[in-house]
Amino acid sequence: MHPPALAACRRERGSAVAEFVMVSTLLLLLGMGVIQLGLALHVRNTVISCAAEGARLGARADVPLTDATARTRALLAETLAPSYGQDISTQRVVTDAGVQVVEVTVVAPIPVIGLLGPTGSMTVTGRAFDERQVSDP
Repeated sequence: MHPPALAACRRERGSAVAEFVMVSTLLLLLGMGVIQLGLALHVRNTVISCAAEGARLGARADVPLTDATARTRALLAETLAPSYGQDISTQRVVTDAGVQVVEVTVVAPIPVIGLLGPTGSMTVTGRAFDERQVSDP
């Protein structure tokens, strides 16, 4: 007969390997989720920055709105990829306070790592004070 402690030890043989596999899988999924979130936030911030830079260029008094679109598209192609600059719209908007702003809107895909990430697109807008303000006498 074996002592009870030795029998319990034999029953638990191999459990460390199973625990390691389960815990490492959980940690790997958690780590990939954090990386996915970080990548999505980085891309979102970069697209916002490019849209704002394009809006600042388009808000100048001597520049047409088409230059704002072209500048935004070039910045997106340079910093991320040309696919992020496919859907860009630029317009002049009057706010509720009567201030004219140039608005550059970019619809870009959400980056995905693996098959379990988010799908779809994000819409970001950059605005700048228009230098062509109409002053009322």
